[in-house]
Amino acid sequence: MKQFQYVKATSQQGVLDAINKPGTKIIAGGTNLVDLMKRGVTAPDKLIDITHLPLKSITPTKTGIHIGALALNSTVSEDKLVVEKQPLLAMALKAGASPQLRNMATVGGNMMQRTRCSYFYDITMPCNKREPGSGCGAMEGYNRMHAIFGASNQCIAVHPSDMCVGLAALDAVAIIAGKKGERRIPFTDFHRLPGDRPEMDNHLAKDEMIIGVEIPDNNFAKNSYYLKVRDRQSYAFALVSVAAALDISNGTIRGARLAMGGVAHKPWRLKPVETFLKGKTASDAVFKQAASIAMEGAKAFEYNKFKLKLAPNTLIQALKTAAGIAS
Repeated sequence: MKQFQYVKATSQQGVLDAINKPGTKIIAGGTNLVDLMKRGVTAPDKLIDITHLPLKSITPTKTGIHIGALALNSTVSEDKLVVEKQPLLAMALKAGASPQLRNMATVGGNMMQRTRCSYFYDITMPCNKREPGSGCGAMEGYNRMHAIFGASNQCIAVHPSDMCVGLAALDAVAIIAGKKGERRIPFTDFHRLPGDRPEMDNHLAKDEMIIGVEIPDNNFAKNSYYLKVRDRQSYAFALVSVAAALDISNGTIRGARLAMGGVAHKPWRLKPVETFLKGKTASDAVFKQAASIAMEGAKAFEYNKFKLKLAPNTLIQALKTAAGIAS
């Protein structure tokens, strides 16, 4: 790891003034950035520590919940307001990483974490995300963990976050600060698919920072579930995950919100499935139809073909659990 300058930020404006300079990065919990620096994937000249900024609050608003960018994953997952109003987010957070990492990781940092693709982390291997134009080692390599949706011929890596899958399903909004003021981005639009620019993970400009997220009120608290399928019970990234939220009245689905993880370069929202489910009776047969719709356009590679079966089965089980239907 090369030497770098470390500065503690005293104001949000000071951060915005600093981050537009080349070689400067923000650090909070550092649970991903420090790993990347140790591996030589990134080598910033200057780190701006923002942990002392007043961005840790979790507060009710007139229309939902506001969560500051520096709120710890562990704090959010145990917060009474979140557990009561948005249990899907609490479940997604508790499925991520380990308790020790959740005690350090922040909401904003979680949003900014980069793929765990082994070819991205190995600086001796080709990776268009790490070094544009060098090629994609995963394409013809060992691609068991990789995408079945939204990939391009430049990159087939997947987004690693559980929290972001939950926030995508819940219609969250990212709140961004820049020198021109604040702007709001629907969470489903914050992260990018790889296209021909896989090195760009999201739509955050170089002179902007995340200051929070907001989740609108909904009727999903009673029938929500986050299901994560992984190689081991703890400290493992998803092979496939599903965030399922249903609004059910007298057995009829009045609304649904669904997103998948471990299958795409960003949290994969299943809007066609949500449309299909609206007005349907919550049943095993209906959920099997929904899973078939969800898999339209899926494309596997040599070592991740099992996801073509695992993904719909995980979706069916998540929907059944959310709806309270016995397996």
